[in-house]
Amino acid sequence: IAKEVAKLLEMKAQLGGDEGKHKFVLKTPKGTRDYSPKQMAIRERVFNAIITCFKRHGAEVIDTPVFELKETLTGKYGEDSKLIYDLKDQGGELLSLRYDLTVPFARYLAMNKITNIKRYHIAKVYRRDNPAMTRGRYREFYQCDFDIAGQFDPMIPDAECLKIVHEILSDLQLGDFLIKVNDRRILDGMFAVCGVPDSKFRTICSSVDKLDKMPWEEVRSEMVGEKGLSPEAADHIGEYVQLHGGLDLIEQLLQDPKLSQNKLAKEGLGDMKLLFEYLTLFGITGKISFDLSLARGLDYYTGVIFEAVLLQPENDHVEEPVSVGSVAGGGRYDGLVGMFDPKGRKVPCVGVSIGIERIFSILEQRASEEKIRTTETQVLVASAQKKLLEERLKLISELWNAGIKAEVLYKKNPKLLNQLQYCEDTGIPLVAIVGEQELKDGVVKLRVVATREEVNVRRESLVEEIRMRTSRP
Repeated sequence: IAKEVAKLLEMKAQLGGDEGKHKFVLKTPKGTRDYSPKQMAIRERVFNAIITCFKRHGAEVIDTPVFELKETLTGKYGEDSKLIYDLKDQGGELLSLRYDLTVPFARYLAMNKITNIKRYHIAKVYRRDNPAMTRGRYREFYQCDFDIAGQFDPMIPDAECLKIVHEILSDLQLGDFLIKVNDRRILDGMFAVCGVPDSKFRTICSSVDKLDKMPWEEVRSEMVGEKGLSPEAADHIGEYVQLHGGLDLIEQLLQDPKLSQNKLAKEGLGDMKLLFEYLTLFGITGKISFDLSLARGLDYYTGVIFEAVLLQPENDHVEEPVSVGSVAGGGRYDGLVGMFDPKGRKVPCVGVSIGIERIFSILEQRASEEKIRTTETQVLVASAQKKLLEERLKLISELWNAGIKAEVLYKKNPKLLNQLQYCEDTGIPLVAIVGEQELKDGVVKLRVVATREEVNVRRESLVEEIRMRTSRP
């Protein structure tokens, strides 16, 4: 089809017409979007909250290229690999756009022989998905990742990752949320005791992962119908994956005659118990649920996995609050760095990714009513009479040099009313007015836009006065 379309376009170009005028299709590519100043203001606020949290926990920051060698990304994502964007061959290298920030991080660790780092990375990633823009699913979107790499005692870094998710979601005030936790070893142990053949673990895992979007009946028929699992094994899995709870459930499963016999499941449950003890010390277990249906489709997880979902408030018709969708996810991936290391040296890692786009669309909907400032200008330098452009430029230069955020209207003789109106429209809190009399007296008239109160300030004290009046309480 693409070839035929190209031929037709070529013929059309040869025919000419429209007097050589080219009509552009004015749209962004499917699954991408532009951000207006208002949207960017909200977005920056969210980024700042997230970065502040990452820094509070002692993380360093790194960056990696937006594309990687294709082989770096191949085989790391399970069934999602079909969503990787491949680029055309350039100079003999087969490249793909990065799909997430975790695999590039593992490549970075192996390449630089790093065995110990706590880092965050905020950058765009790319997925050749069928985008559902309304639900915050895009082909190009930001990820905000925090990871701890290194050999440590079990579950201490894992507990910190969950604490970070709790801090960020509480700080952004998105409403009620729940962090679901499970462990790949518990899942694999459960699959084994339910009679799932080893070769089907991963593919059955990605079916279980759909339980938050599909009812159990549909997931079961996918397992049996499409993936060839025996109905008995599927029913057996069904008994487990519908369980969720806290420490009590962990204790109950540790006593489970089948699961407790499985080495993997037993290890996973032991660590899960330890994790819940640490989360109790952090005081956040109220928002954490040990959930056996949580699977997370990615192939590289080896231990604890978790996902945070926002809950819609309960209403009269629904007993349990419903999930609006995932806003953060992560887990432990102890084998990924070893895949890249020539000697296969392993670096244990655990990390979390904050789903900024979903968070952002929620805050954006909320902000549609409020007036949001898109600049940080503290003061407009204005004049009340004509022929004072030079004085305005001199004063604004002094303010800029002192680090004050200031603007001036780009007209020689703007009317005072227009200058004040500009402040109203853009939310600038102060106006510094220069006039002939003020110049003689060595003062500047400072006007507070909201209250219209005016004070004369000595020119040498102006910077201090502006700082004092605009510093956030």
